[in-house]
Amino acid sequence: MLLTAFFLLATDFQGQNVAIKTNFIYWATTTPNLSVEVKTARKYTFDLAVHYNAWSFKNDMTLRHYLFQPEYRFWPCKAFEGHFFGLHALYGRYNIGNIPFLHNFDTYTFRGYMSGGGISYGYHWALGRRWGMEANIGVGYIYLDYKKYVYGECCAELVGRYKRNYFGPTKAGFSIIYLF
Repeated sequence: MLLTAFFLLATDFQGQNVAIKTNFIYWATTTPNLSVEVKTARKYTFDLAVHYNAWSFKNDMTLRHYLFQPEYRFWPCKAFEGHFFGLHALYGRYNIGNIPFLHNFDTYTFRGYMSGGGISYGYHWALGRRWGMEANIGVGYIYLDYKKYVYGECCAELVGRYKRNYFGPTKAGFSIIYLF
């Protein structure tokens, strides 16, 4: 339904109006992801990225989460060409823990939600008429509300509930793109 609305909006413009992409950085964390970007004016686009990971691994390791990250982008030249600057928001829920190679995540599990936003910069490389690549990075603010658990022999024991404010990187991407 949402994808259909994006395509209908795109019919009012000339040239490349809709892009579908996937971010390799998220795939490196076993997180399937998809993003749809729609041209809203000659120099503006709206991007909606969705990330979803439902996996549980052996030894109770978990990296379950979902994340929505909408972004409005300004392109100094024209949409889908060269440099861009963005304003993004984010919302997600997570259940992450028992990851043996990460400090604090090796003995604890964190369950909660996050919301925030920031600014971003990126660059789009054309690889042909329909294909492209994109790199981007964003910084901003994230509010985290979560519960911390430690696992015992048979169950998880609540350690505490926390609220945190985070300032720093809020997004990173290296994506392959197909343009319609």
